[in-house]
Amino acid sequence: VQLVESGGGSVQAGGSLRLSCAASGYTSRKYCMGWFRQAPGKEREGVAFINEDGDTSYADSVKGRFTISQDNAENTLYLQTNSLTPEDTGMYYCAAAFLMVKVVVQYCSSGSATFSYWGQGTQVTVSS
Repeated sequence: VQLVESGGGSVQAGGSLRLSCAASGYTSRKYCMGWFRQAPGKEREGVAFINEDGDTSYADSVKGRFTISQDNAENTLYLQTNSLTPEDTGMYYCAAAFLMVKVVVQYCSSGSATFSYWGQGTQVTVSS
């Protein structure tokens, strides 16, 4: 399984970026996909999650500003980030957890899912 992120960059506060994650090498259609981020000196945090049904879940810090989506035909995961603030600065990673059964998206965001596959990350820098 390979995950490759793109779309990061440097923007001013209030700006937007669309992150992409191209996935390949898997066949399972039961999964959690997620976007995580890590700022320097801080722990990694999950910001947005989606399951195979397209149900979504967001961290409170990004709710209403970020939107996770997927294009199953293209095997691509997206994260639309709007109204960015300097606190959104960090390395953004997409990750995948492949499962034996279908789960509700809250399972993906709760810490119960084991995200075994990770991309290399894409940097987002927001200046004030």
